[in-house]
Amino acid sequence: MNEYITRVLLVEDEEDAREILSFYLDTVFDEVEIACDGKEGFDLYEKAYKDNKTFDLVLTDIQMPNVDGLTMIENITAINENQKFIIVSAYKDEEYLFKSINLNVISYFVKPLEVKNMMEMLKKVKSKVLEDKSNEPVEEEIIALNSTYQYNRKTNLLYRNDELVNLSKKEKLLLEALIKNIKEIKTKEYLKEFIWDDINTSDATMRTVIKRVKDKIADDDFIVSKKGLGYLIERG
Repeated sequence: MNEYITRVLLVEDEEDAREILSFYLDTVFDEVEIACDGKEGFDLYEKAYKDNKTFDLVLTDIQMPNVDGLTMIENITAINENQKFIIVSAYKDEEYLFKSINLNVISYFVKPLEVKNMMEMLKKVKSKVLEDKSNEPVEEEIIALNSTYQYNRKTNLLYRNDELVNLSKKEKLLLEALIKNIKEIKTKEYLKEFIWDDINTSDATMRTVIKRVKDKIADDDFIVSKKGLGYLIERG
C-alpha cells in the first residue's frame, strides 16, 4: 500500500463538468476537494495551506463567477510558488491559456472533455507526484534558524540555545507562518490572514507584532523585510 496521500483541489462552476471531473479525479487521487468558483477555490486552498495540508494539484476552469481561474492561480502562486495546476478550458479561452504560460500550468483539458486523454494525463500527474514525494527530504522537527535560535516545528516553540523564548499567541502564529515553507516570502496579506484570520487587519497592528518578536530576538535577528514583497526568515 502506498504511504503517500495525494490531494487535489477541483474548481469548476459548471455543474455537469464538475460532476464528471470529480468522479474521475476520485478514481485516481486519494482526496478531492471541490469549489464552485475562484473565490471559493482560493479560500479552500488558503485554509488548507495554513493547516499544512497542501494540494498536489489544482485543476481549475478559467471563466468563472466572482474570481476567474487565472486570478485564482495568481493568488495561490503568491503564497505557494511551487503549486502545480491543470486548466480546463473551452477553445475560445486561447487568450487566457497564453497568459497562463508562466504560472506553473502543467497541462490543460479542452471542453467538451475527452475522458480517455484526461485519464491518461491524470495518471501521469499522479505518478509524477508520488515520485516527487518519495524523493522529498524528511522535514526536521528541530530546525536551527541561526547559531543562536532553534525552532520546534512540532510544538511551535522558539528556543534561544536551550532556553525557551516567551512568546504571545500572536507572536507564535507569526513565527509559524514564516517557518511554513521557510524559503518563501510571506506577504502582508498572507500574514494577516494566518495570524488574525482577517485580511483587513491594519498594517500597524501587524507591524507591532513583528516588532515585538524582533525585539525578543534582537541579539541574532532572523526575520528580514523584503521591501514591497513581505517578510522572510533568513537562516544563518
